[in-house]
Amino acid sequence: MATILVIEDEQDICEIISEILSEADHTVFTASNGRIGVERAQETAPDLIICDIMMPELDGYGVLSYLRSQERFQTVPFIFLTAKAEKQQVREGMNLGADDYLSKPFTISELIGAVEARLQKQQLWEQSSNQRLGELRQNLTRSLPHELLTPLNGILGYATFLCEEHEDIEPEDVYDMGMGIRTSAERLYHSIQNFLLYAQLELLKDDVQRSGELFTGQSEQLTGTVSARIQAIAQRHHRAEDLAISLQDSPVAMPETWLIKVLEELVDNAFKFSEAGTPVQVELTASGEQVQVTVSDRGRGLQPEQIKQLGAYEQFDRKLYEQQGSGLGLEIVQRIVTLNQGTLTLESQPGELTQVRLTLPTQLSAAV
Repeated sequence: MATILVIEDEQDICEIISEILSEADHTVFTASNGRIGVERAQETAPDLIICDIMMPELDGYGVLSYLRSQERFQTVPFIFLTAKAEKQQVREGMNLGADDYLSKPFTISELIGAVEARLQKQQLWEQSSNQRLGELRQNLTRSLPHELLTPLNGILGYATFLCEEHEDIEPEDVYDMGMGIRTSAERLYHSIQNFLLYAQLELLKDDVQRSGELFTGQSEQLTGTVSARIQAIAQRHHRAEDLAISLQDSPVAMPETWLIKVLEELVDNAFKFSEAGTPVQVELTASGEQVQVTVSDRGRGLQPEQIKQLGAYEQFDRKLYEQQGSGLGLEIVQRIVTLNQGTLTLESQPGELTQVRLTLPTQLSAAV
């Protein structure tokens, strides 16, 4: 059923564990100390590791610390064996990434129960990861060609017509086609930038120091700059009259570049998914050590189950509505806000009101 590595320096105990697990149809490998255990793990690629704590040459903590530093072993279930399951030992092991403890002496049912529970949990995690990866591939396959080819087709179509019919085109038509090319190019540029930014965020997801250097920081009283960028988005959608802005001057624990990026994505979505003539409201209020940003629209909104599924490359009802956007915008916003110790909540009453609310500190804590 599974490949299990047992690292135990007491030969009798090691043989008993091996026999019990073999009787349960598992393939079992053994090692008599931590150093050999690390070598056997590299050779056998186990599905689960059972390891004693007190051993010569390299103790259990050293084994776990080393294996968790290797990418291939970061999610392999790890169960410690100990004769004295003191609280401090348990906490030290858990901090290093142990999944469970078995105190000596243990019964056959305790051993089998611990192993089966960890294997089942690992299997469920892998199934969930594979399902999510499959959904991501499907959404990417559906979304990426549309987002790149649609504006590119617009550019090529206008450019071809201008080249072939340039002698007969009126100046005002040339201007209109030029604006069409510009609009398509801006959409294509935005899509590519978001794909690249999302890829960067994914690559840096586990590099806390580097992501902190690039995506966290401080902005000071940027009301004028932020307001101008939001108004530019409204004008691009030809809906300047639908926009209502209320921004309170306050420092925000987010760099200016990313604060503007976050607001641009949220406001662009609000216009994109609501009808002309309906209001889009942007508010920034400060209270104590927190800033709250709210972007509201009265578009078609999202159902509760759709909100739960939101993520990269997710779109809904594409068959019913013409949608621009890859679904990356909100995911990028979520990542940047989280890096800056903020929270994002989305509330929607379909057809009535949709609100995206950001809560950010005015100053980053020393932990970042």
